[in-house]
Amino acid sequence: MAYINVKVPEGGEKISIQNGKLNVPDQPVIPYVEGDGTGRDIWRASQAVFDAAVEKAYGGKRKLHWMEVYAGEKSFKLFQNWLPDETVEAFTEFLVGIKGPLTTPIGGGIRSLNVQLRKLLDLYVCLRPVRYYPGVPSPVRHPENVDMVIFRENTEDIYAGIEFANGTEDNQKFRDLLKENFPKEFGKIRFPETSGIGFKPVSLEGTERLIRAAIQYALLHKRKSLNLVHKGNIMKFTEGAFKDWGYALAKREFRSEIVTERETWILANKERTPDLSVEGNARVIDPGFEMMSPAQQNEIKAEVEAGLALWPTHGNGQWKTKLLIKDTIADVTLQFVLIRPQDYDVIATMNLNGDYLSDALAAQVGGIGIAPGANINYLTGHAIFEATHGTAPKYADLDKVNPGSVILSGEMMLRYMGWEEAADLIVKGMEGAITAKTVTYDFARNMEGATEVKCSEFGAAVVYWMDKTPVKSKVESSRLKVAGSRLKVAGSKLKVAPKKAAKKVVKKVAPKKSAPKKKAAIKKPAKKAPKKKGKK
Repeated sequence: MAYINVKVPEGGEKISIQNGKLNVPDQPVIPYVEGDGTGRDIWRASQAVFDAAVEKAYGGKRKLHWMEVYAGEKSFKLFQNWLPDETVEAFTEFLVGIKGPLTTPIGGGIRSLNVQLRKLLDLYVCLRPVRYYPGVPSPVRHPENVDMVIFRENTEDIYAGIEFANGTEDNQKFRDLLKENFPKEFGKIRFPETSGIGFKPVSLEGTERLIRAAIQYALLHKRKSLNLVHKGNIMKFTEGAFKDWGYALAKREFRSEIVTERETWILANKERTPDLSVEGNARVIDPGFEMMSPAQQNEIKAEVEAGLALWPTHGNGQWKTKLLIKDTIADVTLQFVLIRPQDYDVIATMNLNGDYLSDALAAQVGGIGIAPGANINYLTGHAIFEATHGTAPKYADLDKVNPGSVILSGEMMLRYMGWEEAADLIVKGMEGAITAKTVTYDFARNMEGATEVKCSEFGAAVVYWMDKTPVKSKVESSRLKVAGSRLKVAGSKLKVAPKKAAKKVVKKVAPKKSAPKKKAAIKKPAKKAPKKKGKK
Protein backbone atom coordinates (compact mmCIF):
# COMPACT_ATOMS: atom_id res chain seq x y z
CA MET A 1 0.00 0.00 0.00
CA ALA A 2 1.12 3.57 -0.73
CA TYR A 3 1.08 5.55 2.51
CA ILE A 4 0.60 9.32 2.73
CA ASN A 5 1.57 10.16 6.30
CA VAL A 6 3.48 6.99 7.20
CA LYS A 7 7.08 6.62 6.02
CA VAL A 8 8.16 3.03 5.36
CA PRO A 9 11.85 2.68 6.33
CA GLU A 10 14.27 1.74 3.58
CA GLY A 11 16.01 -1.61 3.87
CA GLY A 12 13.28 -3.18 5.98
CA GLU A 13 11.17 -6.19 5.03
CA LYS A 14 7.70 -7.40 5.94
CA ILE A 15 7.00 -10.15 8.42
CA SER A 16 4.71 -12.75 6.84
CA ILE A 17 2.91 -15.92 7.84
CA GLN A 18 2.68 -19.24 6.01
CA ASN A 19 0.89 -22.38 7.18
CA GLY A 20 0.41 -20.84 10.60
CA LYS A 21 4.12 -20.05 11.05
CA LEU A 22 5.65 -16.59 11.14
CA ASN A 23 8.40 -15.81 8.65
CA VAL A 24 10.56 -13.11 10.24
CA PRO A 25 13.33 -11.58 8.09
CA ASP A 26 16.58 -10.36 9.64
CA GLN A 27 15.55 -6.75 8.88
CA PRO A 28 11.84 -6.58 9.82
CA VAL A 29 9.75 -3.41 9.66
CA ILE A 30 7.98 -2.84 13.00
CA PRO A 31 5.11 -0.31 13.14
CA TYR A 32 4.94 1.57 16.44
CA VAL A 33 2.76 4.16 18.16
CA GLU A 34 4.77 6.08 20.75
CA GLY A 35 1.68 6.76 22.87
CA ASP A 36 0.17 9.74 24.64
CA GLY A 37 1.20 11.48 27.86
CA THR A 38 4.17 9.63 29.32
CA GLY A 39 4.29 7.51 26.17
CA ARG A 40 6.87 9.81 24.58
CA ASP A 41 9.40 9.39 27.39
CA ILE A 42 8.68 5.68 27.71
CA TRP A 43 9.06 5.01 24.00
CA ARG A 44 12.47 6.69 23.76
CA ALA A 45 13.79 4.66 26.68
CA SER A 46 12.23 1.42 25.42
CA GLN A 47 13.38 1.73 21.83
CA ALA A 48 16.96 2.15 23.01
CA VAL A 49 16.61 -1.08 25.02
CA PHE A 50 15.18 -3.03 22.06
CA ASP A 51 17.88 -1.85 19.67
CA ALA A 52 20.66 -2.60 22.14
CA ALA A 53 19.32 -6.10 22.88
CA VAL A 54 19.18 -6.97 19.17
CA GLU A 55 22.66 -5.56 18.55
CA LYS A 56 24.19 -7.41 21.50
CA ALA A 57 22.41 -10.67 20.62
CA TYR A 58 23.15 -10.76 16.90
CA GLY A 59 26.13 -8.44 16.39
CA GLY A 60 24.58 -6.45 13.53
CA LYS A 61 23.20 -9.44 11.61
CA ARG A 62 19.67 -8.47 12.61
CA LYS A 63 18.06 -5.06 13.03
CA LEU A 64 14.61 -3.67 13.81
CA HIS A 65 13.41 -1.05 11.32
CA TRP A 66 11.00 1.21 13.18
CA MET A 67 8.04 2.73 11.33
CA GLU A 68 5.99 5.32 13.20
CA VAL A 69 2.24 5.16 12.75
CA TYR A 70 -0.27 7.42 14.43
CA ALA A 71 -3.10 7.11 16.93
CA GLY A 72 -4.39 9.05 19.91
CA GLU A 73 -3.69 12.69 20.74
CA LYS A 74 -0.69 13.09 18.45
CA SER A 75 -2.71 11.75 15.53
CA PHE A 76 -5.64 14.03 16.30
CA LYS A 77 -3.41 17.10 16.50
CA LEU A 78 -1.72 16.23 13.19
CA PHE A 79 -4.63 14.84 11.17
CA GLN A 80 -7.82 15.55 13.18
CA ASN A 81 -8.31 11.78 13.36
CA TRP A 82 -7.88 9.64 16.48
CA LEU A 83 -7.22 6.43 14.54
CA PRO A 84 -6.35 6.98 10.84
CA ASP A 85 -7.02 4.21 8.32
CA GLU A 86 -3.30 4.21 7.49
CA THR A 87 -2.47 3.05 11.00
CA VAL A 88 -4.83 0.10 10.78
CA GLU A 89 -3.49 -0.72 7.30
CA ALA A 90 0.11 -0.61 8.52
CA PHE A 91 -0.57 -3.02 11.40
CA THR A 92 -2.49 -5.22 8.95
CA GLU A 93 0.26 -5.26 6.31
CA PHE A 94 3.32 -5.64 8.55
CA LEU A 95 1.65 -8.07 11.04
CA VAL A 96 3.65 -7.30 14.21
CA GLY A 97 3.77 -3.96 15.99
CA ILE A 98 4.00 -2.25 19.37
CA LYS A 99 2.35 0.75 21.01
CA GLY A 100 2.46 2.92 24.08
CA PRO A 101 -0.54 4.00 26.18
CA LEU A 102 -3.33 5.85 24.35
CA THR A 103 -5.87 8.37 25.55
CA THR A 104 -9.51 7.35 25.22
CA PRO A 105 -11.26 10.28 23.45
CA ILE A 106 -13.85 12.06 25.54
CA GLY A 107 -17.23 12.23 23.84
CA GLY A 108 -20.42 10.32 23.39
CA GLY A 109 -20.20 7.20 21.27
CA ILE A 110 -16.37 7.19 21.04
CA ARG A 111 -14.92 3.98 22.42
CA SER A 112 -11.41 3.03 23.47
CA LEU A 113 -8.83 3.20 20.67
CA ASN A 114 -7.21 0.06 22.09
CA VAL A 115 -10.51 -1.82 21.81
CA GLN A 116 -11.03 -0.53 18.26
CA LEU A 117 -7.63 -1.81 17.15
CA ARG A 118 -8.30 -5.22 18.70
CA LYS A 119 -11.63 -5.51 16.93
CA LEU A 120 -10.48 -4.23 13.53
CA LEU A 121 -7.60 -6.75 13.47
CA ASP A 122 -9.59 -9.48 15.27
CA LEU A 123 -6.89 -9.78 17.93
CA TYR A 124 -8.83 -12.34 19.92
CA VAL A 125 -6.20 -13.13 22.57
CA CYS A 126 -5.16 -10.61 25.18
CA LEU A 127 -1.98 -12.21 26.49
CA ARG A 128 -0.83 -11.08 29.93
CA PRO A 129 2.15 -12.89 31.50
CA VAL A 130 2.63 -12.01 35.17
CA ARG A 131 5.84 -12.89 36.99
CA TYR A 132 7.94 -11.46 39.80
CA TYR A 133 11.33 -9.81 39.43
CA PRO A 134 13.37 -10.19 42.65
CA GLY A 135 13.65 -6.91 44.53
CA VAL A 136 10.49 -5.27 43.21
CA PRO A 137 8.35 -3.89 46.06
CA SER A 138 5.27 -6.01 46.61
CA PRO A 139 2.29 -5.88 49.02
CA VAL A 140 2.36 -9.67 49.52
CA ARG A 141 4.80 -11.86 51.44
CA HIS A 142 5.71 -14.28 48.67
CA PRO A 143 5.37 -12.57 45.29
CA GLU A 144 7.94 -15.04 43.93
CA ASN A 145 5.14 -17.63 43.82
CA VAL A 146 3.33 -15.62 41.13
CA ASP A 147 4.18 -16.93 37.67
CA MET A 148 1.07 -17.01 35.50
CA VAL A 149 0.04 -16.36 31.92
CA ILE A 150 -3.48 -15.10 31.28
CA PHE A 151 -5.28 -15.75 27.99
CA ARG A 152 -8.14 -13.24 28.04
CA GLU A 153 -10.75 -13.38 25.26
CA ASN A 154 -10.67 -10.03 23.49
CA THR A 155 -13.69 -9.82 21.18
CA GLU A 156 -16.76 -11.10 23.06
CA ASP A 157 -18.39 -10.95 26.49
CA ILE A 158 -19.28 -7.54 27.94
CA TYR A 159 -16.61 -5.89 25.81
CA ALA A 160 -18.55 -6.64 22.64
CA GLY A 161 -19.98 -3.20 23.35
CA ILE A 162 -23.64 -3.95 22.63
CA GLU A 163 -25.51 -1.59 24.93
CA PHE A 164 -28.70 0.46 24.95
CA ALA A 165 -28.60 3.58 27.11
CA ASN A 166 -31.48 4.27 29.45
CA GLY A 167 -33.95 6.79 28.05
CA THR A 168 -33.11 6.21 24.37
CA GLU A 169 -35.40 5.06 21.59
CA ASP A 170 -33.24 1.98 21.00
CA ASN A 171 -33.55 1.02 24.65
CA GLN A 172 -37.33 1.31 24.45
CA LYS A 173 -37.45 -0.80 21.27
CA PHE A 174 -35.37 -3.52 22.83
CA ARG A 175 -37.44 -3.56 26.03
CA ASP A 176 -40.63 -3.85 23.99
CA LEU A 177 -39.14 -6.73 21.99
CA LEU A 178 -37.99 -8.50 25.13
CA LYS A 179 -41.31 -7.99 26.90
CA GLU A 180 -43.32 -9.28 23.95
CA ASN A 181 -41.19 -12.29 23.06
CA PHE A 182 -39.55 -13.22 26.37
CA PRO A 183 -41.95 -12.08 29.12
CA LYS A 184 -40.39 -14.37 31.73
CA GLU A 185 -36.90 -12.96 31.14
CA PHE A 186 -38.28 -9.41 31.01
CA GLY A 187 -39.83 -9.98 34.41
CA LYS A 188 -36.36 -10.55 35.88
CA ILE A 189 -35.43 -6.90 35.28
CA ARG A 190 -36.13 -5.22 38.62
CA PHE A 191 -36.48 -1.65 37.29
CA PRO A 192 -37.02 -1.97 33.53
CA GLU A 193 -38.11 1.63 32.91
CA THR A 194 -34.77 3.05 34.07
CA SER A 195 -32.35 0.26 33.12
CA GLY A 196 -29.49 0.49 30.72
CA ILE A 197 -29.20 -2.84 28.91
CA GLY A 198 -26.11 -4.68 27.64
CA PHE A 199 -25.39 -7.99 25.90
CA LYS A 200 -22.90 -10.68 26.86
CA PRO A 201 -22.30 -12.88 23.80
CA VAL A 202 -20.03 -15.92 24.29
CA SER A 203 -19.67 -18.15 21.22
CA LEU A 204 -18.43 -21.67 20.60
CA GLU A 205 -15.98 -20.45 17.94
CA GLY A 206 -14.65 -17.62 20.09
CA THR A 207 -14.19 -19.93 23.05
CA GLU A 208 -12.48 -22.68 21.11
CA ARG A 209 -9.91 -20.51 19.36
CA LEU A 210 -8.93 -18.87 22.65
CA ILE A 211 -8.61 -22.13 24.60
CA ARG A 212 -6.84 -23.86 21.70
CA ALA A 213 -4.23 -21.07 21.71
CA ALA A 214 -3.87 -21.34 25.49
CA ILE A 215 -3.33 -25.11 25.39
CA GLN A 216 -0.82 -24.84 22.55
CA TYR A 217 1.07 -22.17 24.48
CA ALA A 218 1.08 -24.26 27.66
CA LEU A 219 2.38 -27.34 25.84
CA LEU A 220 5.02 -25.38 23.93
CA HIS A 221 6.35 -23.71 27.07
CA LYS A 222 6.03 -26.85 29.22
CA ARG A 223 3.63 -25.27 31.71
CA LYS A 224 2.01 -27.54 34.28
CA SER A 225 -1.69 -26.60 34.06
CA LEU A 226 -4.43 -24.65 32.31
CA ASN A 227 -7.24 -23.23 34.43
CA LEU A 228 -10.58 -22.27 32.86
CA VAL A 229 -11.90 -19.37 34.95
CA HIS A 230 -15.65 -18.69 34.73
CA LYS A 231 -18.82 -17.77 36.60
CA GLY A 232 -20.77 -20.70 35.20
CA ASN A 233 -22.59 -21.36 38.45
CA ILE A 234 -24.66 -18.22 37.74
CA MET A 235 -24.35 -17.59 33.97
CA LYS A 236 -24.78 -21.15 32.79
CA PHE A 237 -25.26 -20.55 29.06
CA THR A 238 -22.40 -18.09 28.57
CA GLU A 239 -19.68 -18.61 31.18
CA GLY A 240 -20.84 -22.14 31.93
CA ALA A 241 -20.76 -22.93 28.22
CA PHE A 242 -17.22 -21.48 28.03
CA LYS A 243 -16.10 -24.05 30.59
CA ASP A 244 -17.90 -26.98 28.94
CA TRP A 245 -16.68 -26.10 25.44
CA GLY A 246 -13.14 -25.75 26.79
CA TYR A 247 -13.09 -29.23 28.31
CA ALA A 248 -14.62 -30.71 25.16
CA LEU A 249 -12.00 -29.12 22.91
CA ALA A 250 -9.13 -30.20 25.16
CA LYS A 251 -10.29 -33.83 25.13
CA ARG A 252 -11.03 -33.85 21.41
CA GLU A 253 -7.89 -32.15 20.05
CA PHE A 254 -5.24 -32.81 22.72
CA ARG A 255 -6.32 -36.13 24.28
CA SER A 256 -2.87 -37.72 24.50
CA GLU A 257 -1.27 -34.60 25.97
CA ILE A 258 -3.79 -33.50 28.58
CA VAL A 259 -5.64 -34.82 31.59
CA THR A 260 -8.56 -33.21 33.41
CA GLU A 261 -8.53 -32.77 37.16
CA ARG A 262 -11.40 -35.21 37.69
CA GLU A 263 -9.63 -37.77 35.51
CA THR A 264 -6.60 -37.53 37.79
CA TRP A 265 -8.84 -38.39 40.74
CA ILE A 266 -10.26 -41.41 38.93
CA LEU A 267 -6.86 -42.70 37.85
CA ALA A 268 -5.24 -42.04 41.23
CA ASN A 269 -8.07 -43.90 42.99
CA LYS A 270 -7.48 -46.91 40.74
CA GLU A 271 -3.73 -46.79 41.34
CA ARG A 272 -4.19 -46.71 45.11
CA THR A 273 -6.90 -49.38 45.13
CA PRO A 274 -6.56 -51.64 42.04
CA ASP A 275 -9.69 -53.64 42.81
CA LEU A 276 -11.87 -50.53 43.31
CA SER A 277 -15.16 -50.90 41.41
CA VAL A 278 -16.55 -48.27 39.04
CA GLU A 279 -19.28 -47.39 41.53
CA GLY A 280 -16.78 -47.27 44.37
CA ASN A 281 -14.64 -44.88 42.38
CA ALA A 282 -17.69 -42.75 41.59
CA ARG A 283 -18.54 -42.51 45.28
CA VAL A 284 -15.02 -41.27 46.05
CA ILE A 285 -14.91 -38.53 43.41
CA ASP A 286 -18.46 -37.35 44.21
CA PRO A 287 -19.24 -37.45 47.95
CA GLY A 288 -22.88 -36.57 47.19
CA PHE A 289 -23.33 -39.73 45.12
CA GLU A 290 -25.81 -41.22 47.62
CA MET A 291 -28.20 -38.28 47.24
CA MET A 292 -28.20 -38.31 43.43
CA SER A 293 -30.98 -39.66 41.27
CA PRO A 294 -30.30 -42.95 39.44
CA ALA A 295 -29.79 -41.00 36.20
CA GLN A 296 -27.24 -38.71 37.84
CA GLN A 297 -25.43 -41.66 39.37
CA ASN A 298 -25.21 -43.30 35.95
CA GLU A 299 -23.62 -40.11 34.55
CA ILE A 300 -20.91 -40.19 37.22
CA LYS A 301 -20.27 -43.90 36.62
CA ALA A 302 -20.00 -43.25 32.87
CA GLU A 303 -17.46 -40.52 33.63
CA VAL A 304 -15.43 -43.00 35.72
CA GLU A 305 -15.51 -45.58 32.93
CA ALA A 306 -14.31 -42.97 30.42
CA GLY A 307 -11.49 -42.01 32.77
CA LEU A 308 -10.42 -45.61 33.27
CA ALA A 309 -10.41 -46.12 29.49
CA LEU A 310 -7.37 -43.80 29.46
CA TRP A 311 -5.34 -46.33 31.45
CA PRO A 312 -3.01 -47.39 28.59
CA THR A 313 -1.81 -43.80 27.98
CA HIS A 314 -2.51 -42.15 31.34
CA GLY A 315 -2.47 -44.90 33.99
CA ASN A 316 0.32 -45.94 36.37
CA GLY A 317 1.25 -42.33 37.01
CA GLN A 318 1.57 -41.33 33.35
CA TRP A 319 -1.10 -38.68 33.94
CA LYS A 320 1.36 -36.76 36.11
CA THR A 321 3.36 -35.84 32.98
CA LYS A 322 0.32 -34.46 31.14
CA LEU A 323 -0.96 -30.88 30.99
CA LEU A 324 -3.59 -30.60 33.72
CA ILE A 325 -6.90 -29.01 32.64
CA LYS A 326 -9.09 -27.71 35.47
CA ASP A 327 -11.58 -24.95 36.20
CA THR A 328 -12.48 -22.57 39.02
CA ILE A 329 -15.21 -20.03 39.70
CA ALA A 330 -14.05 -16.45 39.04
CA ASP A 331 -14.53 -15.10 42.58
CA VAL A 332 -12.78 -18.15 44.08
CA THR A 333 -9.91 -17.62 41.65
CA LEU A 334 -9.44 -14.00 42.73
CA GLN A 335 -9.04 -15.27 46.30
CA PHE A 336 -6.78 -18.21 45.52
CA VAL A 337 -4.34 -16.37 43.23
CA LEU A 338 -3.67 -14.24 46.29
CA ILE A 339 -3.32 -16.95 48.95
CA ARG A 340 -2.26 -19.94 46.79
CA PRO A 341 -0.69 -18.51 43.62
CA GLN A 342 1.52 -21.56 43.13
CA ASP A 343 -1.61 -23.55 42.20
CA TYR A 344 -2.18 -21.42 39.08
CA ASP A 345 -0.18 -21.41 35.86
CA VAL A 346 -1.85 -20.67 32.50
CA ILE A 347 -5.35 -19.18 32.79
CA ALA A 348 -7.97 -18.96 30.02
CA THR A 349 -10.99 -16.79 30.67
CA MET A 350 -13.48 -14.35 29.20
CA ASN A 351 -12.92 -10.65 28.78
CA LEU A 352 -14.25 -9.12 31.98
CA ASN A 353 -12.83 -11.84 34.27
CA GLY A 354 -9.47 -11.46 32.55
CA ASP A 355 -9.53 -7.71 33.04
CA TYR A 356 -9.95 -8.09 36.79
CA LEU A 357 -7.48 -10.95 37.11
CA SER A 358 -4.62 -9.46 35.11
CA ASP A 359 -4.55 -6.18 37.04
CA ALA A 360 -5.04 -7.89 40.41
CA LEU A 361 -2.10 -10.18 39.68
CA ALA A 362 0.03 -7.29 38.43
CA ALA A 363 -0.45 -5.58 41.81
CA GLN A 364 1.12 -8.59 43.54
CA VAL A 365 4.36 -8.30 41.55
CA GLY A 366 4.87 -4.54 41.41
CA GLY A 367 1.88 -3.02 39.62
CA ILE A 368 0.81 -2.45 36.03
CA GLY A 369 3.80 -0.16 35.53
CA ILE A 370 5.87 -3.31 35.01
CA ALA A 371 3.15 -5.53 33.52
CA PRO A 372 3.48 -6.33 29.79
CA GLY A 373 0.68 -7.19 27.41
CA ALA A 374 -0.09 -8.30 23.86
CA ASN A 375 -3.12 -8.67 21.62
CA ILE A 376 -2.70 -11.53 19.17
CA ASN A 377 -4.49 -13.40 16.41
CA TYR A 378 -2.58 -16.69 16.24
CA LEU A 379 -4.35 -17.64 12.99
CA THR A 380 -3.39 -14.59 10.92
CA GLY A 381 -0.19 -13.78 12.82
CA HIS A 382 -1.28 -10.23 13.63
CA ALA A 383 -0.03 -8.99 17.00
CA ILE A 384 0.17 -5.65 18.77
CA PHE A 385 2.25 -5.50 21.94
CA GLU A 386 1.37 -2.71 24.32
CA ALA A 387 1.68 -0.97 27.65
CA THR A 388 -0.96 -2.10 30.13
CA HIS A 389 -1.06 1.19 32.04
CA GLY A 390 -2.58 4.58 31.23
CA THR A 391 -1.08 7.79 29.89
CA ALA A 392 -0.45 9.54 33.26
CA PRO A 393 -0.52 13.01 31.63
CA LYS A 394 0.66 14.83 34.76
CA TYR A 395 4.05 13.12 34.32
CA ALA A 396 4.27 13.73 30.57
CA ASP A 397 7.70 14.84 29.29
CA LEU A 398 9.23 14.76 32.79
CA ASP A 399 11.40 11.70 32.04
CA LYS A 400 10.16 10.22 35.30
CA VAL A 401 7.91 7.18 34.96
CA ASN A 402 8.76 3.48 34.84
CA PRO A 403 9.13 2.21 31.22
CA GLY A 404 9.01 -1.42 32.37
CA SER A 405 5.61 -2.27 30.88
CA VAL A 406 6.61 -1.27 27.34
CA ILE A 407 10.11 -2.74 27.70
CA LEU A 408 8.70 -6.12 28.74
CA SER A 409 6.02 -5.91 26.06
CA GLY A 410 8.87 -5.54 23.59
CA GLU A 411 10.51 -8.58 25.17
CA MET A 412 7.28 -10.48 24.46
CA MET A 413 7.33 -9.19 20.88
CA LEU A 414 10.88 -10.38 20.27
CA ARG A 415 10.01 -13.79 21.69
CA TYR A 416 6.90 -13.96 19.49
CA MET A 417 9.17 -13.24 16.51
CA GLY A 418 11.48 -16.08 17.53
CA TRP A 419 14.31 -13.77 18.58
CA GLU A 420 14.77 -15.54 21.90
CA GLU A 421 18.36 -14.41 22.47
CA ALA A 422 17.45 -10.72 22.35
CA ALA A 423 14.40 -11.30 24.55
CA ASP A 424 16.53 -13.12 27.13
CA LEU A 425 18.93 -10.16 27.28
CA ILE A 426 16.07 -7.79 28.10
CA VAL A 427 14.95 -10.03 30.94
CA LYS A 428 18.51 -10.22 32.23
CA GLY A 429 18.88 -6.46 31.99
CA MET A 430 15.65 -5.86 33.89
CA GLU A 431 16.68 -8.28 36.62
CA GLY A 432 20.09 -6.64 36.89
CA ALA A 433 18.80 -3.07 37.12
CA ILE A 434 16.21 -4.01 39.74
CA THR A 435 18.64 -6.13 41.77
CA ALA A 436 21.09 -3.21 41.76
CA LYS A 437 18.21 -1.02 42.99
CA THR A 438 18.67 1.48 40.19
CA VAL A 439 14.98 2.19 39.66
CA THR A 440 12.40 4.85 38.88
CA TYR A 441 10.49 6.72 41.57
CA ASP A 442 7.57 4.26 41.82
CA PHE A 443 9.89 1.49 42.98
CA ALA A 444 12.47 3.67 44.74
CA ARG A 445 9.97 5.07 47.25
CA ASN A 446 9.29 1.55 48.52
CA MET A 447 12.79 0.02 48.20
CA GLU A 448 15.23 0.46 51.05
CA GLY A 449 18.57 1.72 49.82
CA ALA A 450 17.41 2.39 46.26
CA THR A 451 18.86 4.95 43.89
CA GLU A 452 16.10 6.82 42.06
CA VAL A 453 16.78 7.40 38.37
CA LYS A 454 14.90 8.89 35.45
CA CYS A 455 12.92 6.95 32.86
CA SER A 456 15.72 7.20 30.30
CA GLU A 457 18.34 6.30 32.90
CA PHE A 458 16.45 3.18 33.89
CA GLY A 459 16.39 2.13 30.22
CA ALA A 460 20.13 2.68 30.04
CA ALA A 461 20.60 0.64 33.23
CA VAL A 462 18.68 -2.25 31.67
CA VAL A 463 21.06 -2.15 28.70
CA TYR A 464 24.08 -1.94 31.00
CA TRP A 465 23.08 -5.10 32.88
CA MET A 466 22.38 -7.17 29.77
CA ASP A 467 25.89 -8.58 29.72
CA LYS A 468 26.82 -8.23 33.39
CA THR A 469 26.00 -10.11 36.58
CA PRO A 470 24.44 -7.97 39.33
CA VAL A 471 25.66 -8.01 42.92
CA LYS A 472 22.66 -9.07 44.97
CA SER A 473 21.20 -6.83 47.65
CA LYS A 474 23.73 -4.04 47.14
CA VAL A 475 23.13 -0.53 45.93
CA GLU A 476 24.76 0.03 42.55
CA SER A 477 26.25 3.37 43.48
CA SER A 478 28.06 1.96 46.52
CA ARG A 479 29.14 -1.52 45.39
CA LEU A 480 29.90 -1.14 41.71
CA LYS A 481 32.69 0.88 40.19
CA VAL A 482 30.36 3.04 38.13
CA ALA A 483 29.51 5.67 40.75
CA GLY A 484 29.53 9.12 39.20
CA SER A 485 30.35 7.72 35.75
CA ARG A 486 28.33 8.02 32.58
CA LEU A 487 27.05 4.97 30.77
CA LYS A 488 26.67 5.74 27.10
CA VAL A 489 24.04 3.36 25.75
CA ALA A 490 22.19 3.78 22.45
CA GLY A 491 23.02 7.47 22.36
CA SER A 492 21.74 8.16 25.89
CA LYS A 493 23.61 8.68 29.16
CA LEU A 494 22.99 7.08 32.52
CA LYS A 495 24.32 9.25 35.32
CA VAL A 496 24.74 7.12 38.41
CA ALA A 497 24.21 9.26 41.46
CA PRO A 498 27.15 9.68 43.86
CA LYS A 499 26.75 8.71 47.48
CA LYS A 500 24.47 11.39 48.82
CA ALA A 501 22.01 10.81 51.61
CA ALA A 502 19.56 13.11 49.84
CA LYS A 503 19.34 10.73 46.91
CA LYS A 504 18.54 7.77 49.10
CA VAL A 505 14.98 6.71 49.70
CA VAL A 506 15.75 5.66 53.30
CA LYS A 507 15.80 8.69 55.55
CA LYS A 508 18.22 9.10 58.45
CA VAL A 509 16.89 8.50 61.94
CA ALA A 510 16.83 11.61 64.08
CA PRO A 511 19.52 11.76 66.83
CA LYS A 512 18.40 10.47 70.19
CA LYS A 513 19.33 13.75 71.90
CA SER A 514 16.34 15.43 70.31
CA ALA A 515 13.94 12.94 71.91
CA PRO A 516 13.82 14.61 75.40
CA LYS A 517 12.53 17.83 73.88
CA LYS A 518 8.93 17.04 74.62
CA LYS A 519 7.58 20.38 73.43
CA ALA A 520 9.25 20.03 70.07
CA ALA A 521 7.91 16.49 69.78
CA ILE A 522 4.39 17.69 70.52
CA LYS A 523 4.55 20.63 68.18
CA LYS A 524 6.12 18.74 65.31
CA PRO A 525 4.88 15.15 65.41
CA ALA A 526 5.06 14.94 61.61
CA LYS A 527 8.83 14.56 61.75
CA LYS A 528 8.48 11.05 63.11
CA ALA A 529 6.06 9.86 60.44
CA PRO A 530 8.65 9.58 57.63
CA LYS A 531 10.72 7.18 59.80
CA LYS A 532 7.92 4.63 59.77
CA LYS A 533 7.24 5.17 56.10
CA GLY A 534 10.88 4.66 55.24
CA LYS A 535 10.94 1.30 57.01
CA LYS A 536 7.72 0.07 55.42
